[in-house]
Amino acid sequence: MSVFVSLPSRDRTPRRWAVALLFVLLWACFLAFATLPNPQQQRLMLDWGTLSGALAAPSDWMAWLRDGRVLRLFTALFLHADWAHLLGNLVFLLIFGLSAERAMGPWRLLALFLLGGAVANLAAAIAIGTPDRLIIGASGAVSALIGAYLALFPGAKLGVVVPLGLFLQFVKVPAALLIGVWALLQLVFTFIGPAFGAVAWSAHLAGFAFGGVFALIAKAGIARRMRRRRGY
Repeated sequence: MSVFVSLPSRDRTPRRWAVALLFVLLWACFLAFATLPNPQQQRLMLDWGTLSGALAAPSDWMAWLRDGRVLRLFTALFLHADWAHLLGNLVFLLIFGLSAERAMGPWRLLALFLLGGAVANLAAAIAIGTPDRLIIGASGAVSALIGAYLALFPGAKLGVVVPLGLFLQFVKVPAALLIGVWALLQLVFTFIGPAFGAVAWSAHLAGFAFGGVFALIAKAGIARRMRRRRGY
C-alpha cells in the first residue's frame, strides 16, 4: 500500500501581525487621548503633533533636529482629532493594509506605514504656508498603503456600493480607476483644500507617491530573493 505524505514547503508564509498591531495601537492611543480633559488633550497634541514651518535654510533643518520635531513626524500618526478621523483611517488600513502585508510581509508593511506617514507629514509641514499649524492623524500613512496597493496589485478590483434608485447594487470596479480618481481629487484639493476643511491634502499625495515607490522596490527585492532560492 502506498502512502502519500505532504512535505512542508520551505517557503513558509510569514505570520501577519503588522496591520493588527497598528490597528490596536491606533485604537489604544485614541482611547487614552479621549479620556483626558480637554486642556491635557490640547497640550498632548501640541507636544507630539507635527508642526508646520518653513524648511528652506539649513538652520531650519537643524532647528527641527534640536527641538525634536523629527520625532513628531512619527508620533503625530497616532493622534486623531475625533472618532470620524480615526475610523476613516482604520477602514482604509484594513482594506489596503491586509493585502499589502500579504504581499510584502509584516516588517515591510510596518516600515511603509511609519516611513510613509513621516514623509507625508514632512511634506505637509513644508507645504503649509502658515507656521506652527498642527498636523495629526494617520491619513498620510494610510495614503502610503493605498499607493503600495496600486503598485502591488495594478489589475485588482475593488467592490463598491452604487445607489440605483431605491436599491443598492454591489459592483466591482478596477482599483486603478478608483485610486486614480482619489489621487486626482487629492491633487485638486491641494490647491482648493481650505474651502473643504482643515485637511492636509499634500500629505496624502506625498504618502501615496512614497507608498508606490516603496512597494515597487520591495516587490523587486522579493522577486530577486525568490529567484536566488530557486537557483535561477
